[in-house]
Amino acid sequence: MDGDERRFDPGRRCLALLAEPPTDPGRLARWLLGCGLVPPGTPLTAVDDDWVERFAELRVHIGVLVRAELGAHTPDVPAALDRLNALAAAAAPPAPRAVRGPDGRLVRALGGAPRCAPLVATVARDAVDLLTDPEARALIRQCEGDHCHRVYLDTSRGGRRRWCSSEMCGNRERVARHRARAVRTAEPSGGKSRRR
Repeated sequence: MDGDERRFDPGRRCLALLAEPPTDPGRLARWLLGCGLVPPGTPLTAVDDDWVERFAELRVHIGVLVRAELGAHTPDVPAALDRLNALAAAAAPPAPRAVRGPDGRLVRALGGAPRCAPLVATVARDAVDLLTDPEARALIRQCEGDHCHRVYLDTSRGGRRRWCSSEMCGNRERVARHRARAVRTAEPSGGKSRRR
């Protein structure tokens, strides 16, 4: 995952897809590795613009359905649900195998070269699982940071998580509050600044 995305764990692969749009084959390949859809070291030479389009389509449908769960009104829900279900059923997930790594320990590998449809189906099934599990669905939150649209599962104690990342959006809000307090204390009473 790129840059700041490494610090953001939304709690589900389907929500991770919402956080990091697959804009090109290289970024998609890094995302596939970063979220554990394929084991480290898996060659991803087949990832191309078609893969990017297919994951981008899935991302749109997941986004519509998750936003609807958060209370957004959208007429696209029935079509998004139909397409999500079709993508989830389109292919069997990739079969993992246990193989000996260079150091002799068992590591996970795929039974064959990664293909797009099974990987898309895996993420689509993750979304189906999330959206049909009442307990998990109740934990879906949107970051409260200004201009942040990231969605995550709030598994914090007491369900009080407010930001996608305390280091990013949380820190921005703390800095903004600090600046606002500094401006208020620098102004004389009445809220008018002094003229020199």
